[in-house]
Amino acid sequence: MSDDNIPLAGVIGTPIAHSRSPALHGQWLRRLGIAGHYIPMDVSQQNLETVVRALPKMGFVGINVTIPHKEKVLSLADSVTDRAALIGAANTLVFRDSRIYADNTDGYGFIENLRQGAPAWQARSGPAAVFGAGGASRAVIASLLDAGVPEIRLSNRTKARAEALRTEFGTRITIFDWVQAANMLDGATLVVNTTSLGMQGKAELRVPLDGLSPDSVVTDLVYTPLETGLLRRAGEIGCVTVDGLGMLIHQAAPGFERWFGERPPIDDDTRRAVLSG
Repeated sequence: MSDDNIPLAGVIGTPIAHSRSPALHGQWLRRLGIAGHYIPMDVSQQNLETVVRALPKMGFVGINVTIPHKEKVLSLADSVTDRAALIGAANTLVFRDSRIYADNTDGYGFIENLRQGAPAWQARSGPAAVFGAGGASRAVIASLLDAGVPEIRLSNRTKARAEALRTEFGTRITIFDWVQAANMLDGATLVVNTTSLGMQGKAELRVPLDGLSPDSVVTDLVYTPLETGLLRRAGEIGCVTVDGLGMLIHQAAPGFERWFGERPPIDDDTRRAVLSG
């Protein structure tokens, strides 16, 4: 980076005060000695386009995008990666040469977190059971299919949303009614919660785990608390469990590298910085 220009990046969404991304990127900037800043910005939907188009003129090299703007920003981009187009949402924008580039690194972050937390897991070893059919689920499903998972068993409280994903992603997805969601755990080698159930202040994911094998890997995208009720119950059965904090960290790394020119470290210090933020 040129010493003449201090690069700016940030995260936009609404609400945004809860975001751990500023603590994460701020720690990386300090550790790598980069003279840059990462700023949280609460941006309403009606101001989204105005703000995004103004940011490059203010010295921003890119931004992260979170709820509720991930889908809308695709229409503002000059170039969209294949994976962002497939998922139908972007979480990372890069500003370069007066152009806006959109990508989605959520699926990448999910897979990298899974590989780090459960290195023995093999994508082709068996079915994956996925709870939820929202935006996070789209990224997870796309990444699992790309990794070679032979079958994805999907259940959502609103069945029509799950069926829409099957129509979009194909016949490797099998739909289960929400009241029968426990049935999809039988023989599943991976279980993923993409819903907000189990998050602090939310209801628990109350699906019985009787059919869950101790050989399964169970991961939860929720990271507040780090050990959700699902992960605690799965751990008691003997499963390898992977919390959701690593996904947040891993999905952030590609954007940081594109904006600031260096690959950031991912280690215990990084996790502590996010948790303390």
